Amino acid sequence: MSRWGWRIAVGVAVWLMAPAFFHAQESLPLQISPDVLVRQTVAREIAEANSPTSMHMFRSRRQTAKGSQTRLYVETKDAMAGMLIANNDQPLSSQQQQSEIDHLNWLAGNPEQLRKKRAREKDDADRTLRIVRALPDAFHYKYVGTEVSRPDMGKPADELVKLEFTPNPAYSPPSKVEQVLEGMEGYLLIDTTAYRIALIDGTLFRDVSFGWGLIGRLDKGGRFRVQQADVGDGNWEITQMNLKITGRILLFKSFSMISDETFSDFRTVPLDLTFAKAVDMLKTEQEKLAHNHEPEAAAQKKEPR
Repeated sequence: MSRWGWRIAVGVAVWLMAPAFFHAQESLPLQISPDVLVRQTVAREIAEANSPTSMHMFRSRRQTAKGSQTRLYVETKDAMAGMLIANNDQPLSSQQQQSEIDHLNWLAGNPEQLRKKRAREKDDADRTLRIVRALPDAFHYKYVGTEVSRPDMGKPADELVKLEFTPNPAYSPPSKVEQVLEGMEGYLLIDTTAYRIALIDGTLFRDVSFGWGLIGRLDKGGRFRVQQADVGDGNWEITQMNLKITGRILLFKSFSMISDETFSDFRTVPLDLTFAKAVDMLKTEQEKLAHNHEPEAAAQKKEPR
């Protein structure tokens, strides 16, 4: 986001870096402290975020109280290209499909708008990396066990070490971006072979105010959960993101971010892919989906009423 976010309005989610590790479940806590493990993992994630070795086309399904939306995304060297393909798991109408294509064509033919889109995505990525960089200093960590990886979390056959985290009282946030960490606790799952975060699950155990409470407040009980996995060839991507955040902005304006989003069907695309080429790929994919849906739609019309 970056793919995080691209995502996300919480700025808590891209991940971390370092060398190879070991696999021993019982001896691991004796060989390296949890604080050192987190610091090395964060170094790895930041390195991967700053120098990506792959880009992907993938599918997203986001569920909110208002329903679900399914999109296709393609990462490019210019900006993220995205296309809505379904609402509440139902394909778009022909008119809606054309509207999506028209918007993508407009972006592809408008360098200034594309530059602004790229800048917004970079700002999101930078805020996320600031959160990631703060993780080693903002919290105290404790080993609490291990878990088995899954196809959508970590790397198959790798062991995941579970670390609980609580705020470090000595930590002083350098800006309001990192300030949210002061009211957060939860746990991490770290793939100790890849030095990557497979899962972060954080909960606000108290209200968190910004600007002495005049600018905004996040409510106690807010939670975010983000997991990522090796999607092939050692490349890691976000596979699931759950948000439940409420609060207020400027004392009186309340807001709520509650959603569950999954990411799947990752396919590698060229690192030098342009936005215009990605639009062509999305059009082709949309045509395939429409063709595959035709037999299903025909069968539904024949069903007796």
